[in-house]
Amino acid sequence: MTRYALIDRMLASRNRSYSIQDITDALATKLPEFGQNAVSKRCVEKDINYLQYDSPFDVEIEEYWIDAADRNDRPYRKRCIRYSDPTFSIFNPKLTEDEKNVLATSLETLGSFEGLENFEWLSDLKERLDIEDHAPVISFSKNLLANSTLIARLFTAIRMKKAITLLYHTFDREEKRNTEVIPRLLKEYNNRWYLIASACNSGRLLTFALDRIDDFSENQVRPYIPMAENPEERFEEIIGVTFNENVPLEEIVFWISDKSRKYIITKPIHGSQTAIRSERAQNLRAEYPMLQGGAFFRLKCRENYELIRELTSFGPELVVLSPRHITERIRTRMEEMQIRYQSLPAAGVGSQR
Repeated sequence: MTRYALIDRMLASRNRSYSIQDITDALATKLPEFGQNAVSKRCVEKDINYLQYDSPFDVEIEEYWIDAADRNDRPYRKRCIRYSDPTFSIFNPKLTEDEKNVLATSLETLGSFEGLENFEWLSDLKERLDIEDHAPVISFSKNLLANSTLIARLFTAIRMKKAITLLYHTFDREEKRNTEVIPRLLKEYNNRWYLIASACNSGRLLTFALDRIDDFSENQVRPYIPMAENPEERFEEIIGVTFNENVPLEEIVFWISDKSRKYIITKPIHGSQTAIRSERAQNLRAEYPMLQGGAFFRLKCRENYELIRELTSFGPELVVLSPRHITERIRTRMEEMQIRYQSLPAAGVGSQR
């Protein structure tokens, strides 16, 4: 960004003409003032090419020729470059007050990351755009890690499209393991952060809880391979983060009591959730007469641990009717809970805390 700022000034100048060599020489003088090393002419060419063709700044550069003389006073025609629009600068656009308010709210939404390593640009952006701090409009649960720089480093690795070597341990074993992956996505679910990454050797999409990752390093050997699909699309078929490729997408039908019906309507279990009405609802009433009142719903997703936990969390207020294998899993889980509670001392018996 220091180079871009210096190059921007030279390309915007109408008082002096600059060739690429002139820009290179000027940077050799200016960059050390900012604690940086001089760069080659090839690097300057790449910077200008990026600004013109790959950056989001809509840069238009024109070339023109001027009469010049070399060190031996021999005349020649020098090729120079500049912005086509004499008023243009990549740092020039001004925001309206409405745009500032929207941007300020957006930056506050990212406030959980402010102050972390690799996220210093949040504070810098506020200062450069002269955005004042004010009371937040949106509030999210903040549950960053004890090693809070990890999420920032992973964010950078994903943005820079780098393969990495993870050092991690599982929930049930403290033994540390190494695995080579390409990080794809950071996802938060139920106040816990996860890294979604594809294995370098197989391309299989894997999920790692960030509090199980001990460290990681950039992998210089493995190349970055782009994904054919958007990893976020996979999570539209599941609840949570556990995606089992061998588990089919299936319809799940359940009954919910009147006590929890409005809750389910306003906060669906899954995005595919819809109410069952008309003839099918009547048939379900006839098939399950013991389920008084309430309503019937269906959703379409893949079975995983999070789905079972979510359905079980409603206790007797929700009953899964189909498919039978999910009904049986929940029944088994409820029976295990009952056994555990029956094994506890009766109220008033034994020690209490």
